[in-house]
Amino acid sequence: MAIRITKVYTRSGDAGFTKLVGGQQVAKDAARVEAYGTVDELNAVLGLARVFNDDLKDRLKASKELDKIFRRLQNQLFDLGSELATPSDFSYEGMFRVGSREVRALERTIDRLQKDLQPLNSFVLPGGGKVGGFLHQARTVCRRAERDIVRLSREEDLSPWPLKYVNRLSDLLFVLSRWVSTHLDEPEYLWERGLRGHDRTKRVKKTRQT
Repeated sequence: MAIRITKVYTRSGDAGFTKLVGGQQVAKDAARVEAYGTVDELNAVLGLARVFNDDLKDRLKASKELDKIFRRLQNQLFDLGSELATPSDFSYEGMFRVGSREVRALERTIDRLQKDLQPLNSFVLPGGGKVGGFLHQARTVCRRAERDIVRLSREEDLSPWPLKYVNRLSDLLFVLSRWVSTHLDEPEYLWERGLRGHDRTKRVKKTRQT
């Protein structure tokens, strides 16, 4: 399906409704709109991480690889958003659907990056450097997208692959946050149960495994 954008505003959504792919009108807080809207939000957070990573590409080989991963993920999330914006009973020529190939690719990336990481003895607190911090935020938005897709699946028939994709993607985003910190030699802050206000935060120095 060809895409041609000639006008940004249409005023058609002023009453709280929007149109899905194919023309069906739904409320802007419908489960399907919530689902692809959260995927869009996730894409925006990854875009921020990609912007900050761009400052490092001339200095770090890992940042160049990370940019390739970001590019692939952002395009796949746009594909997923388009799929979620399309009613289950509607399709069009050339329509792309997220499937097993995309999920397996995420798993292969996770397995490859994990080789550079040390095992964890506690949960990681979100934070670290700018890129890693945004990746932690992306992970939490991805989990919300997962919940939205589950909610949508209770109302409509969905392919199982969008849910599998965002589930695996959240795992990848967590691994990426650790992988970035490792290659930038940044510390990880670990959760300490019952930590009091005057106690010092536990930091773990990142070292790559060889």
